[in-house]
Amino acid sequence: MAIAAMMFLVMSCGGGNQGPSREDFAAKAAKEYYDSLIGGGYGYFTDGFNGTDSLPQHYREQLVVNAKQYLLTQKKAHQGVKEVRILNAKTDSMTNITNVFLMLCFGDSVNEEIVVPMVEVNGVWKMK
Repeated sequence: MAIAAMMFLVMSCGGGNQGPSREDFAAKAAKEYYDSLIGGGYGYFTDGFNGTDSLPQHYREQLVVNAKQYLLTQKKAHQGVKEVRILNAKTDSMTNITNVFLMLCFGDSVNEEIVVPMVEVNGVWKMK
């Protein structure tokens, strides 16, 4: 019994505690972008997509309007998005894309699971 307890301690305290993984960072970033969206941060959400920094200003403004319209549609259909939850994240070793699985929780108690592909660009996680 004592040997089993010692093995458990060695396994639980040994090299497995390496801090947050790339999946943790990608998931946190994806949630932050969606939390910002439901809080009215349409520009921040839009800028969270990879490549938006090189878009013409007019096109970026259209994307901001699209984000705003998405929220208005969800407000009418489901009483708005009330919460974003992280479900899981997995990295595809071939593409180096981390798929983050989020749950959008709506005001009418409907939940929708979405997948947000994330890429790391110069140390910053962006939506693909």
